[in-house]
Amino acid sequence: MDYKQTLDYLFSKLPMYQRDGIAAYKEDIGNIVAATKYLRNPQKQFKSIHIAGTNGKGSTAHMLASILQEAGYKVGLYTSPHLKDFRERIKINGQMIAEEKVIDFVDENKHLFEKLEMSFFEMTVALAFSFFANQKVDIAVIETGLGGRLDSTNIINPELSIITNIGLDHTSLLGNTIEDIAKEKAGIVKENTPIIIGKEQEATKTIFKTIATEKNASLYYAEKATAFTTDLKGKYQVENSCTALAAIKQLQKIGWEITAENIKDGLNKVVGNTKLLGRWQTLSESPKIICDVGHNEDGIKQIVTQIKQTPHQNLHFVFGTVSDKEVSNILALLPKNAKYYFCKAEIPRAMSASSLQEKAKKLGLKGSVVSSVKKALADAKKHAKTDDLIFVGGSTFVVAEVL
Repeated sequence: MDYKQTLDYLFSKLPMYQRDGIAAYKEDIGNIVAATKYLRNPQKQFKSIHIAGTNGKGSTAHMLASILQEAGYKVGLYTSPHLKDFRERIKINGQMIAEEKVIDFVDENKHLFEKLEMSFFEMTVALAFSFFANQKVDIAVIETGLGGRLDSTNIINPELSIITNIGLDHTSLLGNTIEDIAKEKAGIVKENTPIIIGKEQEATKTIFKTIATEKNASLYYAEKATAFTTDLKGKYQVENSCTALAAIKQLQKIGWEITAENIKDGLNKVVGNTKLLGRWQTLSESPKIICDVGHNEDGIKQIVTQIKQTPHQNLHFVFGTVSDKEVSNILALLPKNAKYYFCKAEIPRAMSASSLQEKAKKLGLKGSVVSSVKKALADAKKHAKTDDLIFVGGSTFVVAEVL
């Protein structure tokens, strides 16, 4: 198979939660355990940091990877989903895995994937862990895909675990309350392994304390700090940078050599070092066009706050979402003085633009139904004046199509 055929196999032959929703979710990690055993347990051949959470885990992962790179380490980075290229999920020192490595791994292990009926995410995790082991990384920063306890990444024994924050997302799978979701995310806590909590929330404090005690895991909360800046835009990155700093502090305690200069440079070179996309990313200046992958209630609240702090005349909103989300709560948070361009990303899981428009109309949001994400952005550009703001978001997949 060539690279395109390999990706077609990964994407189309087997289910993928991000595309297909709950039908692709598996309630155990037996497959990845069996697969990595066959691959000689690559996850045991490198040190790691494990990150779960509702929002901010991707940004925090990239910040940590950037700081560790500045400290001179060879750093693997596993994140999801990708925006432009599948290989964004698997990087070493900011460089994506080579196409040939993806092709070879799938060719060599296709029989195993089919025997185990592995999901897209399980195959991708196996690929990442095998690649990091073969390339002999010093450390890998590993972001969970969904939840924590049953996530395919949850077979590592990391140097430390991080939970960025807890919000209501994927409630059909993880639970309908903050407390239930916290228990699922805290499934990444390991015996005798430090755990960093990025945001102190009253509803989750007892849960984290109980689990940390059971696992004999030292529990730390990120302190609010403003000493360091970051090249990642958006006020919400302050919380993520504090989480990253708390994690670095623990790494220093257990012997990782990281200086204050490494921290400063790493936080200010996140985009350059790791090639992170889609976090309050400016696509154009006149009119200003900004995209962001925030897609749940907490993420949208942060985006709306950031929009209010961004100078503009009229606001244009290119917006799409997925069909298995309680979208009314999100729509209720959006500004009513914007012109909306409702669209549907090209994935099975996306909500139709007309359904989205109907739900939005009930909440006082006005806008048109547009046949595609790209046409929605083109329409917004056509109607926007130079001092207007166009925001693109609502779904990772809408941002992906724009990028």
